[in-house]
Amino acid sequence: MAAEKPWVLMVTAQTPTNIAVIKYWGKRDESRILPINDSISVTLDPDHLCTVTTAAVSPAFDRDRMWLNGKEISLSGSRFQNCLREIRTRACDVEDKGKCVKIEKKDWEKLHLHIASYNNFPTAAGLASSAAGFACLVFALSKLMNVNEDQSQLSAIARQGSGSACRSLFGGFVKWTMGNKEDGTDSVAVQLTDEKHWNDLVIIIAVVSSRQKETSSTSGMRESVETSLLLRHRAREVVPQRVLQMEEAIKNRDFESFAQLTCADSNQFHAVCLDTSPPIFYMNDTSHRIISLIEKWNRSDGTPQVAYTFDAGPNAVMIARNRNVAIQLLQKLLVCFPPNPDTDMNSYVLGDKSILQEAGLGGANGVEALHPPPEVKENVHKGEVNYFICTRPGRGPVLLQDQTHALLDSATGLPNLSSPEKRTLA
Repeated sequence: MAAEKPWVLMVTAQTPTNIAVIKYWGKRDESRILPINDSISVTLDPDHLCTVTTAAVSPAFDRDRMWLNGKEISLSGSRFQNCLREIRTRACDVEDKGKCVKIEKKDWEKLHLHIASYNNFPTAAGLASSAAGFACLVFALSKLMNVNEDQSQLSAIARQGSGSACRSLFGGFVKWTMGNKEDGTDSVAVQLTDEKHWNDLVIIIAVVSSRQKETSSTSGMRESVETSLLLRHRAREVVPQRVLQMEEAIKNRDFESFAQLTCADSNQFHAVCLDTSPPIFYMNDTSHRIISLIEKWNRSDGTPQVAYTFDAGPNAVMIARNRNVAIQLLQKLLVCFPPNPDTDMNSYVLGDKSILQEAGLGGANGVEALHPPPEVKENVHKGEVNYFICTRPGRGPVLLQDQTHALLDSATGLPNLSSPEKRTLA
């Protein structure tokens, strides 16, 4: 290392979350996080749902430290340690001529890191916050340490933090190949199509609950693997064929097949949870009402207009075949799950707010004027949905060059307390 005085080098990255349309549930190797089946996901637009991570290095740091959403957390867990170890072993020489800093490969083992991460959406509520978080951690550290690995190779590292994280290293539609090798080197993510391939799709998320789920995905998977006969049948007999069908549907932009496969796989995943002993309940009554609304609408139209999928939580991810359908979907949802009278519509529908104007829903009067959809008899469930997020398929991770996005102070490497508020979902 070469420098005349203490210095701090840092990078800031933004990584999207992803939602699986063919689910990952169950591991064949707990320590390496190797799945029992392939999975496929769609990456969500990071302008609407993302993790921002700043990673910094300095000889002044006396230990590795991390802050998540403004609070310091421990890095002692095996998942963090696995990711840090794998990245450090791949680190290369780094030189910053502006700061007169040169870090040689051998120096990385002695240097400590500060990491700050912020999710602009609920953590541990079934919206894949850990996927975005570990993907962003690995991506940011790889850039800080000048790691010469492609995205698929990085995905194998992110996978060791959170299985689904490997899919957030790419935009568009992504497949996580389960692999066959014991060391997991062939269990990587690959991009099926980029985000522009099927840009007609619009995604609306109903955040039914932002509370942390009672049964974590990790413990839920373990219990399912140990007790569910349906899971074994699903992994061996159902998913392999379903993955091939889903790849074909995505390639051909065949929404009817895509919707049928997505809904069926979500329902089977939650059936596996119920088949687990003791049974796991991730969805709630509001989740079931949303499923009923979409199923009745799809049947009445004779062809699917909307696909739904639920990860390990009650929040509904609905994928509309085009913008016009998305407008109708939002209208139906707002009739069934209206905001409270004193709620500003701009805080009830987040993300891509332009859909509000297109749907004629600029104010509360617009919701009151909407006609109840024929699919629903008891049409008002006020207060059951916290808010909606409108988004679309999005790109993979990027570095943020604007230093105002940094979550750590460039002089001290400690949290920049004013930064997280800038990244709240809006």
